[in-house]
Amino acid sequence: MKKALIFSAVGEGVTGLSLVLAPSLVGSLLLGEPLAGAATSVARVAGLALIGLGIAIWPGPPRLGMAFYSTSVAVFLAYLGVASDLRGALLWPAVGVHILISILVLAEAIAPRRSDIQEEGSNDA
Repeated sequence: MKKALIFSAVGEGVTGLSLVLAPSLVGSLLLGEPLAGAATSVARVAGLALIGLGIAIWPGPPRLGMAFYSTSVAVFLAYLGVASDLRGALLWPAVGVHILISILVLAEAIAPRRSDIQEEGSNDA
């Protein structure tokens, strides 16, 4: 089973990286049509999600995948808001939500678990 997860993680990561770097080419190869306009930005967000999925299913802490996804999407959407004409009404709220999710996921990963603290306390008695 571990080999299947590693194979899946690598496949998702490579596909995601391809979507981030060359979304139009991937669109042509998968769908027979190159991606254009806003579709390339959506494909890049999907690519970031696939990279996050690959990290999450790789043997190790799954929170890392979610932290990567939320942080990278926040940065990418903020970049779109500043450097392009792609600015919908929910762009900046989406950036804010992804920043919040990133902070919460990272804080949870860093903070000691309450059950771990209780176990340490019971061992001291």
